[in-house]
Amino acid sequence: MMASIEEKVEEHFKKVLDDLHIRHFGKTETINSSITKALKEADSKSGGSGNNFPDIQLLLQNKNRRDIPVMIEAKGTKGKLEKLTNDGNIEVKSNGKNPNRAVQQFAVNGALHYGHAILDEGTYSEVMIVGINGTTMVDGKVSDPEIAAYYVSKKNDSIPKKLEGFDFVQMKESNIDSFYMELDKLSLTAEERERLKRDKEEQLEQSIKDIHQRIYDDATIRTLLSTNDKLYFFCGLIMAGLTTEGVKPLELASFSSNDDADDNDGRIILMRTKSFLNKKKCPKDKIDMVLNYLKPVFEKRDLWKPVNGESIIKSVFKQIKIDVLPLLESNIHLDFTGKILNSLNDWVSIENDKLNDVVLTPRFVTNLMARITRTDMDSFVWDTCMGSSGFLVSAMEIMIDDANRRIKDNEHREDKVQHIKQNQLLGIEILGNIYILAVLNMILMGDGSSQIICGDSHKEAPKYMRSHTFPANVFLLNPPYSAPGKGLIFVDEALSRMETGYGAVLIQENAGSGQGDVYAKRIMKKNTLVASVHMPADLFNGKSSVQTAIYLFKVNRSHEDDDVVTFIDFSEDGYSRQNRKKSTQKVNLRNTDHALERYDEVAAICLGKKPKTDYYTEANGLVIRDTVTLDGNDWTFNQHKKIDTTPTEEDFKKTVADYLTWKVSAILKGEVTADV
Repeated sequence: MMASIEEKVEEHFKKVLDDLHIRHFGKTETINSSITKALKEADSKSGGSGNNFPDIQLLLQNKNRRDIPVMIEAKGTKGKLEKLTNDGNIEVKSNGKNPNRAVQQFAVNGALHYGHAILDEGTYSEVMIVGINGTTMVDGKVSDPEIAAYYVSKKNDSIPKKLEGFDFVQMKESNIDSFYMELDKLSLTAEERERLKRDKEEQLEQSIKDIHQRIYDDATIRTLLSTNDKLYFFCGLIMAGLTTEGVKPLELASFSSNDDADDNDGRIILMRTKSFLNKKKCPKDKIDMVLNYLKPVFEKRDLWKPVNGESIIKSVFKQIKIDVLPLLESNIHLDFTGKILNSLNDWVSIENDKLNDVVLTPRFVTNLMARITRTDMDSFVWDTCMGSSGFLVSAMEIMIDDANRRIKDNEHREDKVQHIKQNQLLGIEILGNIYILAVLNMILMGDGSSQIICGDSHKEAPKYMRSHTFPANVFLLNPPYSAPGKGLIFVDEALSRMETGYGAVLIQENAGSGQGDVYAKRIMKKNTLVASVHMPADLFNGKSSVQTAIYLFKVNRSHEDDDVVTFIDFSEDGYSRQNRKKSTQKVNLRNTDHALERYDEVAAICLGKKPKTDYYTEANGLVIRDTVTLDGNDWTFNQHKKIDTTPTEEDFKKTVADYLTWKVSAILKGEVTADV
């Protein structure tokens, strides 16, 4: 094995920087107190405590004092520039006995470790990482220097973006402005954002399952907490731990684990939760309602009393602070509370869900429905059976993305985003334990809880509409299928209160084939059925076996008997599903056949646009365009599927072949005589 020439590589690139008149700092030099603090307080590359010493450090500055730290790590052995995963990402956590192997042994990976430390400290929101390497010396010089550079920023959720063809000359003072412009162009693609979201959801789901497994395995906690109590326990620890402006983050050292009824860890959680809700400007009645749910849980002595010097509350909070809070405080919006609910559903049924109606809609379906209802930054979106607010989360994401894309002025854009969160979303949920999840979900989206109501939507919706200005033009719903008309009663009521726009409902399919009571026909009198989408039979992945469909309506235009409806057989959506209790969606929900493209295609078909793919066409029989009656009893795909019984030439050939096969076999067996 050749000896490393790491020191020579370091010297080589320091000379390059000197020749370009770029100020650089060595391992033990200090750029400023923030960077020193970040490197000192972060875990070392070996994973334990200890300082961090990048081989070379820079601090880029332009005329506007936009400062970008640069962390440079050197290696001097063949193949040690960078270690990538199979997906092409920089490997941070390695498999095997040493999870820090890549960070320790590869230049770019080590530089990324330092870069994350800088971002985590909080002073800087962007950093550059550079790996340098070389393997051969010729005449006392490195003959094969190599370099790889990445830009890492919080706006890209700390995902490294590679600078192709990077050269240190780009960092010269005379080139710095154009270099910064190049950095600003490095943003995540839609595909990268979706992959990032899936990865974070996977991490989040696994963390929640691990915590819940721990609670389930601990007989003391398992018998102490009911299902609802577990929901409130999770939510309270999360709200208490989230970073809030003007309030010092809750640290493990904040917990005293006192054995005192008035001064204990449960009181700390309740106090911090109240502070959190106040800082989020939640109304007093909402704060009181949330605290009334949380108090009976966090006042349980067995949760706050110390055992070997530590309470259960402190112990579980430690796990949440390490594994869950960093994911929730990223720039990626996740349906966190839905993950909690699904995790609990894996073990027990929700206590006040007597009719098994609490089934959460998958994110890719809520996103599809928000798209086909033409949601944009000016939409007013509501859901009268909102559950943990999955539909509103998807709609809000689309609305904010649209605002970011269309509004160029920063101040105007920020005002619009706040208006979307505070005024353009309305949700109603009757179950109190699910309602608290919705409140937390919308707060995690950056407020958004202003118009989240707990109550019976049959009563609360008209009352709210009378006392508030909410020009609803997008309605999204997955109703309880045990309600009248399989849930169509909610659709009928909501659409009747809208003057324009679109509504989409995910519902038991036979609600549209005669099982919708009077509501299906009533809906047709005032609204137009635009599309009917037959969904996969295993959509809810073991949590429900109901065959569902999405029905899309145009509001306030009566359906006419010659209106053409688009029917789509979406039973094959590109996902393969399993129902392993202890597995996450990485195992239970796998994209095995272009699922993202398939959902895009169905959205395009429903919107009347030209699809980029052709998985679903009239030619292959998966799309049918046909009329329906005005009775509301023929909305399903299969009712319009025409089966061609005309025999083809291939049918004739097969029949003849089958006959000859039988005839020959029968002759050989002596069962019949051959015709001469």
